[in-house]
Order: sequence, then C-alpha cells, then structure tokens
Amino acid sequence: MAMSLTSSAFQDGGSIPPKFTCDGEREISPALSISGVPEGTASLVLVMDDPDIPAPVKERLGEEAFDHWIMFDIAPSITEIVEGGPPAGGLGTLGRSSTGKNEYTGPCPPREYEPSEHRYIFRLYALNTKLGLPAGATKAEVLAAMKGHVMGDAELLGRYRRAGR
Repeated sequence: MAMSLTSSAFQDGGSIPPKFTCDGEREISPALSISGVPEGTASLVLVMDDPDIPAPVKERLGEEAFDHWIMFDIAPSITEIVEGGPPAGGLGTLGRSSTGKNEYTGPCPPREYEPSEHRYIFRLYALNTKLGLPAGATKAEVLAAMKGHVMGDAELLGRYRRAGR
C-alpha cells in the first residue's frame, strides 16, 4: 500500500476552508490522516508550503516558496494530526515557517498580486532515521538532513483564494 496523506477538511486539489486560513477567526491547521507508512520508518516529516508566492515576496524572503508549516521527528505510529494540531512538543518538533515562528501559518495569498488563488502543498515523508534537529530548524535544514533517508512520501494539495478577489 502506498503512503497516503488526506484531510477531512478538503479533498486533494480542492479548496481549503477559510477557518484554516488568515481569514478565519484564528489560524488553525486542518486535520490530516496518514496511512501506508513503510515498514521500518523511524520518523515522519511534514512540510506545507505555497509555491505560488509573487516575485516581490520571493525576492524579499530569498525563497522560492512560502513555508507555512514544518514538523519533523513525528512518530511513525501517528495516523492522525487533529484539527488545530497538538501543542508544540505534542507530536513532533516544529520547524520555523517563513513568518519566523515555530507554528502553523494558514494560507493567505496577498490580495495585491496575481495569481489570486494559490496552491498549498502538504508533503509527508517517511524516513529511516530521526533528524534530531532543534526546534526552529528551517525547511532547508530539514530537507538537507533528510537526504538519503527518505523511504516514501505522499502529497496533498489544497487551494485557497481570499474573499473579495
């Protein structure tokens, strides 16, 4: 069975509900379900990013994508990340998002730039090791530490367009 990442909040390729975005009352992460983790997996990594950020934002950040959520050293026995996610340290280690914080940052496409609808890619990786990086590690640091250790992966795509666009 192939590794799979799904959400009860939206279908793969579908729209992310506003409650999980900057337009909600508070930014909370959607529930995620994990299945098909390969035998021998030592840890999981979850990365959520937005590859559709406008050129001026790419230049300002020095990044090709806006990192919304980085979590690593997740136990391979985890099959569900609940809506709103667990408190820090309750599931894995939180990395630093593009906001500079170790937390989930909801979708929030800037209204002044096109495209008005952005893609948000949730990527799950099964590793044959724990990374052991400190909290606040960046996506680049996590991806570098993962090299040569990926046993499987899964992807979930959500889309979001801000109201009024």
